[in-house]
Amino acid sequence: MDVEKTNLPDVLILTPTRFGDHRGFFSESYSRQRMVDHGVTTEFVQDNHSLSSEVGTVRGLHFQSPPHAQAKLVRCGKGALFDVAVDVRKGSPTYGQWTGVELTFENGKQLLVPEGFLHGFITLQPDTEIIYKCSDYYAPECDGAVRWDSCGIDWNFAGTPILSDKDAIAPALADFDSPFVYEG
Repeated sequence: MDVEKTNLPDVLILTPTRFGDHRGFFSESYSRQRMVDHGVTTEFVQDNHSLSSEVGTVRGLHFQSPPHAQAKLVRCGKGALFDVAVDVRKGSPTYGQWTGVELTFENGKQLLVPEGFLHGFITLQPDTEIIYKCSDYYAPECDGAVRWDSCGIDWNFAGTPILSDKDAIAPALADFDSPFVYEG
């Protein structure tokens, strides 16, 4: 597994090795032991899978607050997306900063989004599937969002994004009272 650091110290890009031949490939997309070998001790308890049918679908920027905060390990099962993480830990030297990576079926990359970070993405191809692991179960009372266009993210998209009602009315980052605290 290739592990790449980003401009946000706790956010990692992971690329599992693919073993291919004339039939296709095999890849171990997740191994607890390989993660621990690379210093990642996050335990995952739930897998989620979503489909976005149209290009320009934005989902996020989402978080789940304590006591049910979630880390996520995100990958693309089909299509392509631009995946982002934004640091919202109060007191963090990188508070409000973001990082992003293109995840595709072809490149096999995954983004590790720790607790205390907003997560979101925009689809780059039709019928894009997103598969991700979560470190805690979904808790609707802890679910929240920050407006997708309030963090200075370069989405590299010129059209009008397709948003859910929840994402369209989410508060801006400047108005967000983060429940996360930096413990560095």
